Amino acid sequence: MDTGNQIYRGCPSSGRAGTCAKLEVYDWLGDVENILNPEELVEIRFKNTRKDYFRNVNLLKLEVGDLVAVEASPGHDIGMVSLTGDLVRRQMKRHKVTLVNGEMRKVYRKAKPVDIDKWHEAMAREHETMIKSRQIAADLRLNMKIGDVEYQGDGTKAIFYYIAEDRVDFRQLIKVLAESFRIRIEMKQIGARQEAGRIGGIGPCGRELCCCSWMSSFSSVSTGAARYQEISLNPQKLAGQCSKLKCCLNYEVDSYIDEQKSFPPRIRLETQEGVFQYIKSDIFKNVYWYSLDSRVPSGQIGIPVERVHRIIQMNRKGHLPEKLVDANDQPVNAEKPSNDYGNVVGQDSLTRFDKPRDNNRRNRNQNKRRPRPSEGQSGEQVQKNQPQNVQPHDNENQPRRENQQRRHIKRGNRPGGNPQGRPNNQGRPE
Repeated sequence: MDTGNQIYRGCPSSGRAGTCAKLEVYDWLGDVENILNPEELVEIRFKNTRKDYFRNVNLLKLEVGDLVAVEASPGHDIGMVSLTGDLVRRQMKRHKVTLVNGEMRKVYRKAKPVDIDKWHEAMAREHETMIKSRQIAADLRLNMKIGDVEYQGDGTKAIFYYIAEDRVDFRQLIKVLAESFRIRIEMKQIGARQEAGRIGGIGPCGRELCCCSWMSSFSSVSTGAARYQEISLNPQKLAGQCSKLKCCLNYEVDSYIDEQKSFPPRIRLETQEGVFQYIKSDIFKNVYWYSLDSRVPSGQIGIPVERVHRIIQMNRKGHLPEKLVDANDQPVNAEKPSNDYGNVVGQDSLTRFDKPRDNNRRNRNQNKRRPRPSEGQSGEQVQKNQPQNVQPHDNENQPRRENQQRRHIKRGNRPGGNPQGRPNNQGRPE
């Protein structure tokens, strides 16, 4: 919502799903009349990826992007309406929302200018509070990282999001924080993927991170997903912004596992041409790639999976096919070997984009120095008129000595170079 030329933690209109906020939901039931949700359940978005569900008991006319004051413990909080209508109940079921004592918290009212000003003051203290709390945790020698701080709308409470590998006893930390900031303290532990979602960013695919755009539940990712898809185990490419394995490795792994169930084992094939070693497979093209020498990627031959099954059965019976590729099978286009990583430093010149040096400029300067022949005078006559280089003689240094003697004579009338009226020892230490 844009009020006073300021955008409050996400604008209600942009190019992505109707808003630029994180974990936004597209209301595909927006044009349908509200029948199943007479209580007017609403979804309220707070800082970054935190959301909660409230009941509009006063039946206020709320739209997406409105700032509202909602019930909190203690006091009240300020949030933005992110979803209304029947889709709210579906979202609650999807996220397995549990009610507090069987009741939902209430929406008090639309935010007043006084509430918004107080909310702004609380937000302005968040960064300073986070920096100071990190210093306090370091002084207490706690193995934890405070990643974010979120103040409540009325400024009476703050949530400290932290990351820790092991269990942390932060009871003393809560006491020190409460005394330092004079507020109620709530500690909430999050994972590395959740922290990346709260911060946001752009992934190597060029799109917004999944953890901050639509993913709300995280599942464990292992290197087995990369092995099933035959992706090179390069840590720099498999790791995401959170320094953990990318969540997108799990997106297609089930399809690869289902397809590989009907594939033959990855064993070598014996033919009259020789023993072919397994190189790789293309799951969705149903092609296996073999080579006589696994160390030479240029000699790879692709054959269909059905042909591999037939050769394996022939080898088990003790027969050797004449060739690896059957004449009746459709030929598979050979793929050029592609390396996932290559050191290209030094292959291209660093000055390849610089302008080439203009060598004609030197020729122009030399032509300017040369005298042009006048009318009726040839070029040979000009060269004859030019002074020729004379070999140095022994008497060449004699004029220089005479000039030096003349300089000494000009300094004074007496020999030694001292001016008149000044004794030789004047100004010299005895």
